[in-house]
Amino acid sequence: MNEISLLFRKDILILINNIKLILKNPLRLLPYAGILGYFFFIYYLRLKGRDEDEAPQEMPDMDGVPQVDFAVQNIVGAVTLLALVLLIYQLFRATKNNVSFFKMADVNLLFTAPVKPENILIYYMGRSILPALGGSILFMAYGASQMAEQWELTFGNALFLILGFALFFFMISPIKFLVYTLHTKYGIMEYIRNGVVVLAVLLGAMVIIPGMMADKFWQGMFAWISSPWFDFFPMVGWSRGIISYLSHGNVILSLAFIVLYGVAYFIVLKLVIRFAGYYYEDVLEATKSNEEKIEKVRGKKQSESSFSLNTKKQLALPDFGTGAKAFYWRNYVHSSRQDFHPLFGIYSLIMVGVGVILAGLSIFDWFSHWVFYGYLLILFFIYFMAGIGRANVGDLKKPFFILVPASWSSKFWNMIKLDLVQISLFAAALIVPSVLLAQLNLMVIPLFLIAVPAVYLVGFGINLIPQVALDEGWDRKLIKPFMIGGVLLFGLLPTLAFTIIAIVVSKQFVWALGVATMGMCFVAAILLHVSLDVLKRLEFKEV
Repeated sequence: MNEISLLFRKDILILINNIKLILKNPLRLLPYAGILGYFFFIYYLRLKGRDEDEAPQEMPDMDGVPQVDFAVQNIVGAVTLLALVLLIYQLFRATKNNVSFFKMADVNLLFTAPVKPENILIYYMGRSILPALGGSILFMAYGASQMAEQWELTFGNALFLILGFALFFFMISPIKFLVYTLHTKYGIMEYIRNGVVVLAVLLGAMVIIPGMMADKFWQGMFAWISSPWFDFFPMVGWSRGIISYLSHGNVILSLAFIVLYGVAYFIVLKLVIRFAGYYYEDVLEATKSNEEKIEKVRGKKQSESSFSLNTKKQLALPDFGTGAKAFYWRNYVHSSRQDFHPLFGIYSLIMVGVGVILAGLSIFDWFSHWVFYGYLLILFFIYFMAGIGRANVGDLKKPFFILVPASWSSKFWNMIKLDLVQISLFAAALIVPSVLLAQLNLMVIPLFLIAVPAVYLVGFGINLIPQVALDEGWDRKLIKPFMIGGVLLFGLLPTLAFTIIAIVVSKQFVWALGVATMGMCFVAAILLHVSLDVLKRLEFKEV
């Protein structure tokens, strides 16, 4: 206990030093004061609007009206489903990487101090609730400002709302640490991973089965997970039971769920202390990884391996050849380490899954086909931005680009070849089953397969041309915005205008997509021609 008190004293001294630094420069508090003032201002406006709208209302006749409030059921079910997805995702991540409660300063100084490892772990594991409380308080402040018209911000409402969110996010880290600890001691990671997959399947069935049993899918899909008995589901249900104090006002019931959290944390803590052993080496890699992420957030330069999922993968690649094919080989290697397959990875699979689900749910009258069309427009924007970002981290930043003995057109083609293959495979995997499932116009398939690569090439050309044609200096800083603005004004905006006219006149998405595809192909062809002309004059310089 004396060692834990010393650790607590250390943190108090660090807090005092940080307060002294703030007092030396009070301007640091201005952003926080601005955020706090925004919350109070919005809360005042919502509270004022509630007072003006309050008026006696007659209760409607409930005869013949269904007893189930589908709006409330779907809202509660959707929020619960998001929490379940987050929980399953965190549990699956625990089977891949360990979690750390420490910093590199603790590794270098505290781990070498004459302190029992279990006392350090107990203190830091318990201290991890502070970030969860801070985030929950911030969320409560924002939520209270936005929902002031619906519920009153009392001390009890605020307290249980904060605890409901904070305890959920707090418990995730100890459970993840326990999972990795059990794997380190017994090597049971495959069993844990299979258990997580089975749990995900069962929870998915709890959404699909009641939806299929109902008259309409959207009326029954959340019937089970939004029911009161689901409050007893660990963590997700407990937090929902705590937050539900805002509706029922039962203090004893909400306190009971808090007690369940306390019992669960005590059990997890005892298991961790028993099986963790000498855990310093296990958390070292996770601690170092966290420090690198913090440095990137603070503005450190990112490498091309950022967001990679498979950096440690052992590769056995075929010989692609020499010359300009080296650029294709380099992109292939990078893509192999960035995702689980160089041509079609987990990110593409997720986006395809979302599109197919939207297309399938439109059959059950959950929403119209325009929601799926909106998702396609979002994908167009994503790939447009991907094209703009591609020129920033590609082979043009490497000095060997000019030294490869090949034609400029061959270099350019091999530089973007893998991107176009990936985009085409993704577009085909998404649009073909979606169109057939939702029974849309079959012309959407070829138009979408052409439009997505065209949008990517437009974004690629918009950023590549000024980046290569202009030197680093005032000429690029001043002229580049005008070049990009010219492409947008004379290329993209006319295409967008004709697309809007087509959709207003025809009332059909396929005609609008056809007009947009022709316009984007025209703009992409011009930008590709200019890009090749600019590349031929590329000098040996860092771009």
